[in-house]
Amino acid sequence: MKVVAFNGSPKKEGNTYHALNLVSKELEKQGVEVEFIHVGNKKIRGCTGCGQCVKQMNKECVIKDDDVNEWIKKMDEADGILLGSPVYYSAIAGTMKSFLDRAFFVAGVNGSMLRHKVGAAVVAVRRSGGLPTFNQLNNYLNYSEMILPTSNYWNVIHGMMPGEALKDDEGVQIMRVLGKNMAWTLKLVENGKDIERPEKEDKIFTNFIR
Repeated sequence: MKVVAFNGSPKKEGNTYHALNLVSKELEKQGVEVEFIHVGNKKIRGCTGCGQCVKQMNKECVIKDDDVNEWIKKMDEADGILLGSPVYYSAIAGTMKSFLDRAFFVAGVNGSMLRHKVGAAVVAVRRSGGLPTFNQLNNYLNYSEMILPTSNYWNVIHGMMPGEALKDDEGVQIMRVLGKNMAWTLKLVENGKDIERPEKEDKIFTNFIR
């Protein structure tokens, strides 16, 4: 089994990385391979709303001058997805959100590529805004019909300077418990492949202005 972990921080080994790494250590103990991808230091355009991914249905975004399509392929091949972001104005860091908007939209319109995969999100914050950011990340996972493991509190860890989050004993425990529960959930999904899954329903769209 394999999980792809996306680090949405501009800092390669800041507190977001440490949060992801705490989770990944528990996954690796259970034999789950984890690949880290650093998103936050890249130049990534946001979704332009062109609709070409809907027309072409080739599991790709029409924008080709960055690594998003390569990452979408990795998401498609993985058993689980781990998202991590720092907090910018009580929200997801901009580069990370640009990636998520494009990748998850492509995944959704191409046969719900991430449906019933295991997905989790973690957030690193200095003081406030952790929960709004955590909820925003979960919106992508929930919309994709992914299976979300939980921890013993919300998946937020606190720290300012890189590595300072490791002093947040409760936050460290939250990430550790999340990793254990995510590994267990991955095994449940893997061992439940012979169980008939709910049939995928076609999406109903209701517009309020006609």
